Amino acid sequence: MRTLADVVGHLGESGKTAILDATAIRVRRPARVTDGRDRFVSGKSKQNATKAMVLTDAAGRLLFCGETRPGACPDITQARESGLVGLLDTGPCVEVLADAGYQGLGGQTGGQVVTPPHRKSRTNPPPWYEEIHTQAKHAHPSRRIRVEHGIAHLKNWRCLARHHGRREQLPETVQAVAALVSHQQSATRPLTHAA
Repeated sequence: MRTLADVVGHLGESGKTAILDATAIRVRRPARVTDGRDRFVSGKSKQNATKAMVLTDAAGRLLFCGETRPGACPDITQARESGLVGLLDTGPCVEVLADAGYQGLGGQTGGQVVTPPHRKSRTNPPPWYEEIHTQAKHAHPSRRIRVEHGIAHLKNWRCLARHHGRREQLPETVQAVAALVSHQQSATRPLTHAA
């Protein structure tokens, strides 16, 4: 889908769950004279990168890929700047699964963004609390692993594994590859008949 508003509208009509994550795409190092050169250095991978926001459905099919930002931008800031929080707050009620990088969005969206549970009691927790926390901690990643599969389909394209072109053209490249991957995922395969 072309915009986040289209994705939220589709999820509201279908009642499906979306999975949210961001992926870093390695880019060429900006020239030494470039202002804001450090904005592209990712704090996690320590490489020059640009982040793209990815939304998939529960089966791992790509719904949206875009809203690129420099690599130093935190995931939660990227979601806020893209307008996703406002769309979820004013739009239909949907469920969006996200990782720990998005903790805090649940309160801003009325609980529509679901993140891993916080560990509330660190000193001498009762045994029943540890058991419940462990189950919840393992259940959440098992539900959102499909977004990693969707990102892997994107990264199979060499131009998104490492982008050698101009950084200014990367958003169009991301959109084009996402459209091709989405078309490939939605294409019906012919049935093979057993002889």
